[in-house]
Amino acid sequence: MKGRVDPAIERILPLLPLKDASSLTPKRARDELVALADSRKDAPLPQPGSVTDLVIDGKAGALAARLYATASRPAPTVVFFHGGGWVAGDLHTHDRQARTLSLELDAVVLSVDYRRPPETPFPGPYEDCLAATRWAAANIDRLGGDPTRLAVAGDSAGGNLAAAVAQGCRSGGPPLRAQLLVYPALDLAGCYGTPAVNDHYPSRQENAQGFFLTGDAMRFFAGQYIANAKDSEDPRASPLRSGDLHRLPPAVICTAELDPLRDEGEAYAEALKRAGVQVSYFREPGMVHGFFGMGAASPAADAARQRATAAFRKLLD
Repeated sequence: MKGRVDPAIERILPLLPLKDASSLTPKRARDELVALADSRKDAPLPQPGSVTDLVIDGKAGALAARLYATASRPAPTVVFFHGGGWVAGDLHTHDRQARTLSLELDAVVLSVDYRRPPETPFPGPYEDCLAATRWAAANIDRLGGDPTRLAVAGDSAGGNLAAAVAQGCRSGGPPLRAQLLVYPALDLAGCYGTPAVNDHYPSRQENAQGFFLTGDAMRFFAGQYIANAKDSEDPRASPLRSGDLHRLPPAVICTAELDPLRDEGEAYAEALKRAGVQVSYFREPGMVHGFFGMGAASPAADAARQRATAAFRKLLD
């Protein structure tokens, strides 16, 4: 198994966080992702036109957000939902990724600090992300955006939220131009602990250990997000469980070969295609979960990220 991983990524695997998921706690997960982001602080940050902290409307009140602007006006506007297992990411941990996205897309990126479990379990984070997308549409002129080119994007748990928001926007809007789902979690039924569900996705067993994100970690994170077991089959939590995938915006979906989440991302791409949705799907060989943030260490990871963002930019343009 290890022979298939990109050699540059294999060298940094021992340095990555979230080891020993049996002792994982929300605080530890949060602290370790912040520490990972801080470990890169000496590397120059990408510089979009401007970076501004905002307060926007969430479902239950004000939310922090960060706006990455471009000199182009009006620009495509991407509402971005960070990963981190719903529990652990924030505006800081995904600052570099959001900056890069703004530059590569020549777009306005609004990064949303949605409420997190276990303090706010499902459906709170989803409701915040849907509310933030509607806030962006209502304030598109203020953001410097183009109302005809509003999109959603997210990585990992953020990809789950982006996919769910894209479905939610079919009823009540706003209309979306596109969606970017980066190694998304799309089927939470059983919270990764039910063999009958896991058997549908061989990558959950094949890549359960040794490639950064583990099966044990996914069970921890999904269990924090889903407080009531019955909610795990709700399409707002498990977009792949939706009975209707028609009329969704064109999608760019990318997965990593050595990721437990690989097969559910691939299954969603195929399901969208069957529903008549335009899909660009990338299954990146030798990559692990989180490769969008590994470009400084791995030229192959950097190239894989650029393939996905280039396809997404075509949809926005």
